Amino acid sequence: MDSAGSLVILIFVFGFILVSMGIKIVPQGREFTLERLGRYTRTLSPGFNVVIPFLDRVGAKLNMMEQVLDVPSQEVITKDNATIKVDGVVFFQILDAAKAAYEVNNLEFATLNLTMTNIRTVMGSMDLDELLSKRDEINVKLLTVVDLATDPWGLKITRIEIKDISPPKDLVDSMARQMKAEREKRASILEAEGVRQADILRAEGEKQSSILEAEGKKEAAFREAEARERLAEAEANATRMVSLAIAEGNVTAINYFVAQKYVEALKEIASADNQKVMFMPIEATSILASLGGLAEIAKDAFPKKEGANG
Repeated sequence: MDSAGSLVILIFVFGFILVSMGIKIVPQGREFTLERLGRYTRTLSPGFNVVIPFLDRVGAKLNMMEQVLDVPSQEVITKDNATIKVDGVVFFQILDAAKAAYEVNNLEFATLNLTMTNIRTVMGSMDLDELLSKRDEINVKLLTVVDLATDPWGLKITRIEIKDISPPKDLVDSMARQMKAEREKRASILEAEGVRQADILRAEGEKQSSILEAEGKKEAAFREAEARERLAEAEANATRMVSLAIAEGNVTAINYFVAQKYVEALKEIASADNQKVMFMPIEATSILASLGGLAEIAKDAFPKKEGANG
């Protein structure tokens, strides 16, 4: 009985071990490659899987979730011979477990070195100014190149991001001076443009002022000429009336011209700036006589007009 019981127990234990070896539980987010007699046969998906004990064994246990790989800082020489330090990150995901396990040895190390090499290639073909201003374009180029290169490994490169670009200190100082000079240049250009615009506006204002002044002088000259014309016309009429009076035998009309010239001469002498004292050997009776002549002319003229009206 003891031998039979021991045999049963032994068979039970052996069967349990055999069943355990034939069952493989794969966690979510993982995939296992299965090898039979050392050769890949299939991929075990997450969940319950049955294998043949002693013949099948798990080859590689792969993480199928998206992973992050840090790219260490490295020196890159740009197209314009500037040496900078660059680092970044790579986001990737395994899509084909068999390729990732058997197409490349040490998948993460290969991906890292491939990314670093392409960073030097892509950024080395660009000027420093382009590197500092076109990070998105650099990321897109790197993503396209590295994703295409890792496709045979069953990888999908989802993103590549350049984290930091560090030029040398002397180059940073030189760039700062250059930026300052550029800003001062733009400020000088804007200031010169402002002065130029102000000069143009000032010249335009002076031009309009000159035009208006000339128009004013023209108008004044026209009005002055018109006034002189009317004055001359009035004098001509007065002269004609006096001439008619003289022709009719009225001698007092002659006094009109004498009194007129006399009064004009006195007016000019009185209004002169350099005349302070004036001695006037003037006969008042002559002036009164002249004025009397004017009165006589007026008396002779008005009754005639009244008689004509009557």
